[in-house]
Amino acid sequence: MSVQLDPVACLPDAAVRPDGHGQRHALPLLLLALAAVVLLYHATFWSMLELWSRSQTFAHGFLIVPISCWLAWRLRARLAALAPQPSRPGLLLLGALGLAWLLADAANVPVVEQYAATAMLPACVLAILGWPAVRLLAFPLAYLFLAVPFGEVFLEPLIDFTAAFTVTALQWTGVPVFRDGSNFSLPTGNWSVVEACSGLRYLIAALALGALFAHVNFRSTRRRLAVMAAALLVPILANGVRAYMIVMLGHLSNMRLAVGVDHLIYGWLFFGLVALLLFWLAARWRELPLAPTLPPALPTPSVRPGAGAASPRAVVRASAACLLLAALWPALALASHRDDGAALPAIVLALPDPPAWRRLHDAAAGSIDWQAPYAGKPALFAATYARQDGDGAPVGLQLRWYARQVRDAELLTHLSSPYGARWTALAQRVRQVGLPGGTLDVRESVLAHGGERLLVWRVYRQGGVVTARPVLVKLLLAQAKLLGRRQDGADLIVFAAYDELAPPPRAHLQAFLRAALPVIEQRLQELPHGP
Repeated sequence: MSVQLDPVACLPDAAVRPDGHGQRHALPLLLLALAAVVLLYHATFWSMLELWSRSQTFAHGFLIVPISCWLAWRLRARLAALAPQPSRPGLLLLGALGLAWLLADAANVPVVEQYAATAMLPACVLAILGWPAVRLLAFPLAYLFLAVPFGEVFLEPLIDFTAAFTVTALQWTGVPVFRDGSNFSLPTGNWSVVEACSGLRYLIAALALGALFAHVNFRSTRRRLAVMAAALLVPILANGVRAYMIVMLGHLSNMRLAVGVDHLIYGWLFFGLVALLLFWLAARWRELPLAPTLPPALPTPSVRPGAGAASPRAVVRASAACLLLAALWPALALASHRDDGAALPAIVLALPDPPAWRRLHDAAAGSIDWQAPYAGKPALFAATYARQDGDGAPVGLQLRWYARQVRDAELLTHLSSPYGARWTALAQRVRQVGLPGGTLDVRESVLAHGGERLLVWRVYRQGGVVTARPVLVKLLLAQAKLLGRRQDGADLIVFAAYDELAPPPRAHLQAFLRAALPVIEQRLQELPHGP
């Protein structure tokens, strides 16, 4: 016989407190802790909202938060029946997240700040209500993480995949095409795969929609993961097909169609059809909710009223600990930024010529017309050098030195065009270079503009450590700010131009770096630096 049961009736006895006395204290205290986290870290959450408002890629964030709240609201009856079980691991997790937020704030890594602040909300639920509540609210709490504006790191791989897919499809259909990085040329015109064509917007939107669809319509973990995997893979492949179709439409119409605003319209219409087809197919395997049936008769255990529930005093202690832990890290962050506004004397950055090299003062003598973008107002030095024996092409040197680094004025700051508007990066890697004192890792980039090529080597010097690893630079900066040590940092770039048919002049750059690095190191050690 089938009967309707209260969904709470099947919960373990140890997790239920029939009188709801502890929950009357726990829920308001939890809401207070969550509100305190939002207020204390308001700058971090506000930075997320700003990204939602100015980037179409992350505009879905405006929907994620209300959807998560709605999903949690649907579970309010079951949540009200759970007895609060404050958890010490929840407090430890909250402390670890606060430390991660502090390090990210000191090093100015916004995405880590945003993930850490968002993760503090589930940590508060764990600390105050305990594991049963976290298990019940697992999806609404996890869904909040999709509101964090993350994904730009996948832009380059997606652009490369879309360009390769489009060029291969064109070749298979007999259209002659020449590819140069993300640019390719057809007899009828030139095309370029830019950020808007990467498919990142489609991918993020499909993932958010797919996760919600899988949670609402499926019960088994395997099917939910299958739907989410399809929501990840299908948009990537569909974006390649979309790019190919748009290029073919422009090619067959002699560049009269799909070259203006209709380009974007066709793309969104195609994505809408693909998403509709994807979820229509997934709905064919939809799992209906289980019909509650009367469980078999079991021996009735002796249950003490309020078994497994914490006392109201324990809930209050856990809530107070959450408030104190949440407030600790912003206070430490304010202390670490106490010197950010202090004025520093102007520094004139000058270097003597490296041994066996001479500086070219005449621009017509072969100097290289390129300058890497930078943030803030560092001390600058830029020059072009040639070997005294006249062997080899000129080598460019750019040196930027920051006495103290603050937000948006530091070695590693996100720039929309990291190599300038004119140049496109064809390849990037970390390369080991042999020097008299051992090997040095450099960040190698090959830039292109038409038939011109630029080989660029880049290293950073943070707190006296020379490295090519951005993560290490950020960690050293965070350590310096939190411990009150020297924060000065330098960005060293050497580069040389060459023709696309010639081999990259790596040996020439290595010879210059061998001669110039000791001179640069000595000069940087002489410069003053702030605490």
